[in-house]
Amino acid sequence: MTIVTAFGLAVSLAGMPVWAQNEFGSKELIAAAEKEGQLTYYTANFAETEQEVIKEFNKRFPKVKVSMVRAPGGQLITRIKTEAAAGKLAADVVDHSDRGLMKELEDLFQDYAPPNAADYRPDALVSPKFWPGVTLGWAIAYNTAIVKNAPKTWMDLTKPEYKGKLIGQVVAPSGGTTWTRSMFERQVLGEDYWKKQAELGIAMYPSGAPLSDALVRGEVSIAPLLYNIIYTKIVDGAPAEAIFAPEGVPIIPYADGIPKTAKNPNAAKLFMNWRLSKEGQAFQIAKLGNITSLKEPPAFPKGWDPKVVKVWVPNFEQFEKLRTPWIDEWNKTYGYRQ
Repeated sequence: MTIVTAFGLAVSLAGMPVWAQNEFGSKELIAAAEKEGQLTYYTANFAETEQEVIKEFNKRFPKVKVSMVRAPGGQLITRIKTEAAAGKLAADVVDHSDRGLMKELEDLFQDYAPPNAADYRPDALVSPKFWPGVTLGWAIAYNTAIVKNAPKTWMDLTKPEYKGKLIGQVVAPSGGTTWTRSMFERQVLGEDYWKKQAELGIAMYPSGAPLSDALVRGEVSIAPLLYNIIYTKIVDGAPAEAIFAPEGVPIIPYADGIPKTAKNPNAAKLFMNWRLSKEGQAFQIAKLGNITSLKEPPAFPKGWDPKVVKVWVPNFEQFEKLRTPWIDEWNKTYGYRQ
């Protein structure tokens, strides 16, 4: 953009709301963020993943340094509550995978909306204060060295040919991401889906990391996995591939927000604005294996045909209400004891 064009744009947008002025925020916001020069970022996501995000953000805004604090989901919520109660919440931005847990802390967060707020799916939001900077999605992965007849749909994972612990699966009660997958199976694939699959003899795992390792080693042949977990292994040359099934891709929108007590509120907004922008979302899709909660994705993962594949977002009220009784039923169906 030339100086003349930029000046003309600034004049034409004078008086318009902040969200309309610039993809990442107004020039005043950017200047204020660079003056603050830093922010503290609390995340429940993988540290390695978030370091890549920070690195990319700093290519665009090198004057704003990001200090990351990473903790598992439950521990991070406890830390936020403890620090807030003592009046010492240090976070400028919080990134968390459990929208329900974050909604319980809604009063700790300030009003915020990114410049492209209208571009986001309403069903991915549980509060006007929280935004899905991260969105993960479920795929069906398989070991290419072992599987000759790869599954093409979710219903294929009930076929008798995959009997005998050929399929590995993360147990439903392991967290919000697997509960999302289980809820999708029950509501979209049918009430008898769990029973049909359990009869095959499923190998069960506590989380996606050991399951993805087992898939690559050939200990299981097929596994529903969050795409970002298997994506990095595929990129590194592991004998694996993943498909997005036509019945739907269950997605997990995160809940990211800015505490009212943020010491660097402008830097926090700039970081959130960038991450939620098309540029930030496209980076996460291409480099990290994420999905997006944007209505019109700026990019698609390998093998994703937007004419065929659609995302599935859990109804939040049902997500909270059905969780305990349905997980209890899942445990009984699969013979799993916590």
